[in-house]
Amino acid sequence: MNFEQTIQTILIFALPVLFAITVHEAAHGYVARHFGDNTAYMMGRVTLNPFKHIDPIGTILMPLMLYFATSGAFLFGYAKPVPVNFGHLKRPKRDMIWVALAGPASNFIQAILWALLYALLVGTGVNERFFLEMAKAGVLVNLVMWAFNLFPLPPLDGGRVLVGLLPPRPAYALSRIEPWGFFIVLGLVLLGIVSTYWLRPLMAFGYWVLRMILAPLQSLLT
Repeated sequence: MNFEQTIQTILIFALPVLFAITVHEAAHGYVARHFGDNTAYMMGRVTLNPFKHIDPIGTILMPLMLYFATSGAFLFGYAKPVPVNFGHLKRPKRDMIWVALAGPASNFIQAILWALLYALLVGTGVNERFFLEMAKAGVLVNLVMWAFNLFPLPPLDGGRVLVGLLPPRPAYALSRIEPWGFFIVLGLVLLGIVSTYWLRPLMAFGYWVLRMILAPLQSLLT
């Protein structure tokens, strides 16, 4: 991939990634506030301003370094996590499930919206490659974030959902993994376990759901 193609790829993915991260993090804060915790709101994190959620290293530097180092074969990054005081929630064990699910749910909704945009562009005869590729990138980025964040290990959202669903003793045991969870997940990613046994099956299901949702619109446009 030459320099021009690299810059074009970065520009195609930039807007979908910014939206995906921003809405994901804001959704956590909004749902936490709904259930009684104002921590994120008081810190200005319930916002669609991307600069409030971008981590210079995790959101920009690390993904760019990995992109260039692996020629786009491997990407990994993160945003600044939205602070949530689960003790302030009305019913902490139940409400933490909804707070955790809010982020991945927002990504799946965004994937639907990007897919709808792609279908509309194609259906109305728009052939501008940049916008078509951006719409496809929006679907991909959001499905990856949706699937990856549902992986059932803290500090990922799926891990917090599992903690909320388990009985007290196993929930406590699982929650104690959180300080090392990031490194465990990163190790599983590097070994290909997350990709093979989690991301690919879940994303295949996600694309199937999108096709089912878009089928009526596509039949109208053709």
